[in-house]
Amino acid sequence: MLRSLPRAASGSAPFRVHPQRIQPNSWHLPAATCPFEARQYQRRYAGIHAISNPTLAGIEKRWEGMPPQQQADLWMALRDRMKVNWHEMTLQEKKAAYWIAFGPHGPRSLPPPGEGKKIFWYTMLGVGVSGVIFLLIRTQSRPPPKTMTAQYQAMTNDYLKAQRTEAITGVSSQGYKGKGMIQSKPRKGPPPDEDEE
Repeated sequence: MLRSLPRAASGSAPFRVHPQRIQPNSWHLPAATCPFEARQYQRRYAGIHAISNPTLAGIEKRWEGMPPQQQADLWMALRDRMKVNWHEMTLQEKKAAYWIAFGPHGPRSLPPPGEGKKIFWYTMLGVGVSGVIFLLIRTQSRPPPKTMTAQYQAMTNDYLKAQRTEAITGVSSQGYKGKGMIQSKPRKGPPPDEDEE
């Protein structure tokens, strides 16, 4: 089958594919359409040298203080190094590439110490201010209407019984034991007058 491939390809393709040119250790190279492109790819990334250890030493502490252009240059150099076989990368390069990609910096940075307490106390301050505003509004508001007293609501129950309203399930039904219209606490003082009804 492989022997017939070059003969079949020679009539239709401008170049011939030879099984001998396929290298067993070139799995990290992208698929090339011809051997010439594969050689160009190997030449392009063969000239990339390892990044020096002093450049990568303590990158975790220096990264935030580096100028953006220097960060971009270092990341591009590491990106180019990652395009070759990872077994050729140094341990420092692997650690630096991992830390730059996934480390706690930028949007993934850890919160500063004491930020949780600050958030808690500002929240409590907001709740306290809103409570004071609520109490001020309540003290300046009008008293509740006369219909929101237990005495008035008991008089409403008597009126509904006299009118035989809801005689099947309501206040006027036989054996009714619910509260009816009463929903407020009893008011201190005399019951409402007849003219207040």
